[in-house]
Amino acid sequence: MLFNSLTFVVFFAVVLALHSAPIGWGAKKRNLLAASYLFYAAWNPPFVVLLWLTTLVDWYAARAMSRTEVPARRRLLLVASLVGNLGLLAYFKYGAFVLENFAHALAALGVDYRPPASDIVLPVGISFYTFQTLSYTLDVYLRRAQPAASFLDFALFVTFFPHLVAGPIVRPAILVPQFAEPRQGSRQQIGWGLLLMTLGLFEKVVLADGLLAPASDAVFGAAAPVAPLDAWAGVLAFSGQIFCDFAGYTTIAIGAALALGFTLTDNFRAPYAAVGFADFWRRWHISLSTWLRDYLYIPLGGNAGTAARTYVNLMLTMLLGGLWHGASWTFVVWGGLHGLYLVGERLLARRAGHQAVWRTVPGRLALALLTYLLVNVTWVFFRARDFAGARRLLASMLFVAPAGAPVLTSWLLGSALATVAAILAAHWTMRDRELHLVAERTPAALVGAACGVMLFLVVITQGGSNGFIYFQF
Repeated sequence: MLFNSLTFVVFFAVVLALHSAPIGWGAKKRNLLAASYLFYAAWNPPFVVLLWLTTLVDWYAARAMSRTEVPARRRLLLVASLVGNLGLLAYFKYGAFVLENFAHALAALGVDYRPPASDIVLPVGISFYTFQTLSYTLDVYLRRAQPAASFLDFALFVTFFPHLVAGPIVRPAILVPQFAEPRQGSRQQIGWGLLLMTLGLFEKVVLADGLLAPASDAVFGAAAPVAPLDAWAGVLAFSGQIFCDFAGYTTIAIGAALALGFTLTDNFRAPYAAVGFADFWRRWHISLSTWLRDYLYIPLGGNAGTAARTYVNLMLTMLLGGLWHGASWTFVVWGGLHGLYLVGERLLARRAGHQAVWRTVPGRLALALLTYLLVNVTWVFFRARDFAGARRLLASMLFVAPAGAPVLTSWLLGSALATVAAILAAHWTMRDRELHLVAERTPAALVGAACGVMLFLVVITQGGSNGFIYFQF
């Protein structure tokens, strides 16, 4: 069930009405749980079984861990949880990838092995809810949290429909306690939540799908080299598209949860106004970057060891972060480039970070521009279908290939570049501001008019029923 569909509008209206009805808290939670299963089953009903399996394994593993002080038994229970969750993720997301690369490795050795055709269907959102439930058992194992007191609360934590299929990845300490006490959206929460949902739909339907996707699809779908201007416009369009698509989803998710009386964590903070790559990852997909930091980077040693060990930890974390996004070597390269950027940034900061120029406005703007341009280089690998397509596009962008033919019309070129410029301006405006504080200081009539314009543009925009990009992860 897509957020940007009439089906979801009806679904959410019914859920909100039931949640506002004068019935007991237990009945409301069961309604939310049933609605969450229905929401997920709308894609592929049999995959609800995976949610049940994940929920049961982690519920019992965490409870058993909390009841024993025997280290070996606690480790065994943690391993059971890790194998259960990561095993499902590995099979459904990486099974075909592993078989394909195994066949290539054998072919390099002269062995002709042809694996059977794979018909594995990737369950939507499996990467998100797997990481979410893993954080629960890991926190209990590390004694950072106690297991949930109610199975219903834990099941709802796993399946809560606003964040179920594309995040944000919410920590159990944040969400589970919210199910313990009765919650219902106030008039202010419902109003702000609906406004956030409208903003998210505007980002997704109007900006990502309507204004940016056509230019991005045309450039990345080209089978031959394209003109340098078109290449840059297509990549910049994708940078705006993926932000508006993913930030749009999480904005809708946060708004839907708020209207029901629940708070989810923020996931984006003006990432294209980042000054440096560490700053970028503090602003982009925050729930994933902090998860990787807390459950991978720090356990590997973080920056507590030598400089060389810190660089290795950074590279491993970003390579695995790239692989998390998809079973393809292009995603590994995407993560590897970000790892190299972070390592290079640390090296340069040690050598020249003390220079006063980097604390001036021109110096910070130069660093921000360099950050944005290099991030766009990584988006080429993220979006390209294969390395050949990425190589063609980069050659056009760097003017090292014969000039290709233009593939973008004047409208596509102009609308994409103007939209990206508006996104960058918005990010710099909001770089150190909170949206709700800006809205509070803005006249209510102006906020209402802006909301009305966004909603009108959502309604009249054609082609707004595309799936969200991050559903494939």
